[in-house]
Amino acid sequence: MERMDFTAFFQEKLPFWRKLSEEDQKRLCLHSSVKMYQKGEMIHDSTDCAGVIFVRSGSLRLYIMSEEGREVTLYRLLPGDMCMLSASCVLQCLTFDVFVQADIKSECIVIAGPIFASLSEKNPDMKIFALETAVSRFSDVMWVMQQVLFMSMDRRLALFLYDETVRTGTPVIALTQEQIAGYIGSAREVVSRMLKYFASEGLVEVARKGITVLDKQRLCKLAGG
Repeated sequence: MERMDFTAFFQEKLPFWRKLSEEDQKRLCLHSSVKMYQKGEMIHDSTDCAGVIFVRSGSLRLYIMSEEGREVTLYRLLPGDMCMLSASCVLQCLTFDVFVQADIKSECIVIAGPIFASLSEKNPDMKIFALETAVSRFSDVMWVMQQVLFMSMDRRLALFLYDETVRTGTPVIALTQEQIAGYIGSAREVVSRMLKYFASEGLVEVARKGITVLDKQRLCKLAGG
């Protein structure tokens, strides 16, 4: 992508853009790049500062991990979404480790974290935007925590399966049981047992290719919809 294209993109996506000096605008463009991530590729972990990420195509997954290695998905980023939690060098108040992984093959625009952090230090509007963007996602995070803490396993799994059929527009969910466990913050063995129960009730069909939802209406009812 050419630098002029970055300028047009940032003019549209960054509300503080016009308040930056021409020199700072050029620096931001110079330290931005288009990156392709393959399905399953790790984009950000606790050891780096991946930068500020804009999703152009594909889907990214943000999750946290327990000491035992159990994953809990916080939320997904879809085309048009922006990720600030991947820029730990910008949000130094972030006191927990967040991991970012490509759900599917994804194309993103990435602003280098150190440059964004440096410019935000002298541009208050830029820092406020970064904090507001991060805070806006915490309603999603709290919803996930409520599910994990207070919602029964059968409802959590039913809700996830139902939401996936809505999101993808197909009754076939092409995910492994281990992946599903990661998305809902459970163990693969627990997901496997619950899917067997759902299958015995005629709600789903479990096969090598994934899970096929057979009765979406009953699944929605079980999820509390």
